Amino acid sequence: MRGRGRARKLRFIARDERLRLTVRRIELYRAKSLKNSRSDMNPPIKKVRKAVLPAAGLGTRFLPATKAQPKEMLPVVDKPLIQYAVEECIASGIENVIIITGRRKNAIEDHFDSAPELEHFLEERGKPEQAEMVRRISGGIHFSYTRQSEALGLGHAVMLARELVGDEPFAVLLGDVILVGPEPGTKSLIDVYAQTGQGAIIVEEVPRERVHLYGIADARPAPDLGFGNRLMRINDVIEKPKREEAPSNLAVTGRYVFPPEIFDCLARIKPGSGGEIQLTDAMRLLAKEHGLWGYIYEGKTYDAGDKLGFLQATVELALKNAELGSPFREYLKTLKL
Repeated sequence: MRGRGRARKLRFIARDERLRLTVRRIELYRAKSLKNSRSDMNPPIKKVRKAVLPAAGLGTRFLPATKAQPKEMLPVVDKPLIQYAVEECIASGIENVIIITGRRKNAIEDHFDSAPELEHFLEERGKPEQAEMVRRISGGIHFSYTRQSEALGLGHAVMLARELVGDEPFAVLLGDVILVGPEPGTKSLIDVYAQTGQGAIIVEEVPRERVHLYGIADARPAPDLGFGNRLMRINDVIEKPKREEAPSNLAVTGRYVFPPEIFDCLARIKPGSGGEIQLTDAMRLLAKEHGLWGYIYEGKTYDAGDKLGFLQATVELALKNAELGSPFREYLKTLKL
C-alpha cells in the first residue's frame, strides 16, 4: 500500500509539473504576441541619415561680393561658409547631404567634388598634408543637388528635396549659420528625435529688443526627458513679432530635424508675401499636429548671413584657429580701438 501511495504521489507531482510548464508556455506566448503587436503599433524610430542645405539665395546682403560668386562660398578664415555646415553634418553622423542650389552656384558642387588633379599636383610638390586636406573636404559622404529655379522662400527650397529625402526624417541646416560648441547642434537635435520621434529645432535666447528679427518660439520647459532644462515643448512659432507681442525671447537659429510629415505641412500652407512659402508656417502646423521640440544649444551661434555677423564669425574663429590664433591675437592688441 505504501508503495502504491508513493507512486500515486509521484504521478500527481509529474502532472502538476506538466501543468506548470504548459501555463508557462502560454504566458511566454502571450508576452511575445503582445510585444509583436506593440511593435506593429509603434514601429522603430528611423535613423536620421540625410540633411538638406538650402543654398539658392541671391546673397543680396553681401553685394557686390556676391554678384558673381555664391554667398555660401565666401571664406570665413580658411573655409567657405557652407563647409562649416557640411562638417557639422559629418560630425553628426549624416550620410547624405542634399544641397538646394540655383543659378551661378556651380562653385559649390565643384568644391565638394573630388579633385584628383589638384591632389596629384600637391603630392608632386611635396605637400601631402594639403593633398589630404583636399580629400577630406567631402568627408566621404554622398552629395546630391537639386535646383530652386525661383526664389520662393525657405519652405519651397525644403520642399524641393522631397523626392531625394523620401519617407525618412532629415536635418535642415542653414549654411550661413555657424554653431561652435561642445557638441554639434545637429547631433543634439538627432538625439532629441531618437528619444521622442518628433521634430526638433535649435533655439537660443536673444535680447528682447531684437526679437523682431527672428522667428520666436512659444515654448514651455520639458525637463523630464533626460535633456535637463535645455529641452522645450513648442506650442507655436511667431515670425518676427513685435517686442510687446513676443511669447518669449527664444529665437529659431537655423538648425532643424524634421519627420517626413513636414512635407505634407509645407504642401498645405498658403504662400505669403511675394509668393514665398515660409518654413515657419509649416513648423506651426507640425507643432500642432505632430509635436515639435526646441533645444537650447550649449555653444555659440554666429549669424554669418549679414556683414556684421560675418565679420564677428571671422574674428572669433580666427582667434580659435590653432595656426593663426596666437599671431592674430597679438596683431589685434596693436590696434588703437
